Amino acid sequence: MEQKRIDHMKYLPGMEVLDSDMLSQVLKYHDAFRNEDFTGKDVELALSKMRLDPHDFMALLSTAAAPYLEEMAQKAHIVTRRHFGNNISVITPIYFANYCDNYCIYCGFNSHNKIKRARLSDEELHRECKNIADAGIEEVIMLTGESPKMSDIKYIGNAVKIARQYFRAINMEIYPVNSDDYKYLHECGADYVTVFQETYNSDKYETLHLAGNKRIFPYRFYSQERAILGGMRGVGFAALLGLDDYQKDAVATGMHAYLMQRKYPHAEISLSCPRLCPIINNDKINPKDVDERKLTQIICAYRLFLPYASIVVSSRESAKYRNAIMKIAATKVSASVCVGIGGHLEDDGSEKGDEQFEITDNRPFDEMYAAIKGMGLQPITSEYIYL
Repeated sequence: MEQKRIDHMKYLPGMEVLDSDMLSQVLKYHDAFRNEDFTGKDVELALSKMRLDPHDFMALLSTAAAPYLEEMAQKAHIVTRRHFGNNISVITPIYFANYCDNYCIYCGFNSHNKIKRARLSDEELHRECKNIADAGIEEVIMLTGESPKMSDIKYIGNAVKIARQYFRAINMEIYPVNSDDYKYLHECGADYVTVFQETYNSDKYETLHLAGNKRIFPYRFYSQERAILGGMRGVGFAALLGLDDYQKDAVATGMHAYLMQRKYPHAEISLSCPRLCPIINNDKINPKDVDERKLTQIICAYRLFLPYASIVVSSRESAKYRNAIMKIAATKVSASVCVGIGGHLEDDGSEKGDEQFEITDNRPFDEMYAAIKGMGLQPITSEYIYL
């Protein structure tokens, strides 16, 4: 007999509940988007404006905007250079644990997937960080699987303290926590939090997240707001494109970031644009089609709607595509990427633990740096000065 699953819309004991209506606002836009409602005239009106409203943003994400992609890209390029100059930030992820309590059917780390699990010790973290820093990298994203049992907040905080000895800026991609835990991590040295909502379709979300704390949809949604309340400098947003209707998920991601920016104007905002990738031991994932033209349309719509937001394009995408999108709208890319545990410990590229998903662009930092310079752009390793 199948065990009854917990209600994915109800908080579990110990989960902080915020007095906020942002979730209902975002879902209202998600549910209201009807692709067939938009015409070329809506797209042309949006492209004529200096500042877009939500209706304009949705028009640029609609199928009606597909014939205008070149115009969108040209305008996105102008807006990007106006606000970011030629700067492209180069970062590296550090996967330091892959234990996970969740059962998410699309993720290689999920608790039902039989992979090699590992967690870096203090000595291994020091070596991992030193090897990355020696390459010239100054900003990292620290990532774990979502297991408060195997990677508790004190372990993560200690890892951040170690990383701060080597890097200027530390972004976190860990399991959602309460605002007091984000405050603790900020005090340890983290200053940025990114959380993928995966999909904003709560019904589809329920079918993808079968067990674990990640199943609780609203708690995950409010992660960025709790992080800001905990003192973090900035927050990042993303849907995993291909899990559900990519246009609706892009609408919701953009609106989530937009509403957070209006509510917390001091906070830095970033948008990631990941597409669903193959994982170990699972060949049954069939993402809805999000090809490179559609991905470019999404990125350009993000840029025109949120001109001050950083846009991150990860190594899930090919080197050719990332080179092209950096010329248009992307402002942050990863290099020397290993999505396994301890991938920078040994020269032979061996890992202590298996990876989360497959990557496409595996260029090392020096090669990425040279490629960016070769395109007439300016690679930067950190934008922050701490006094």
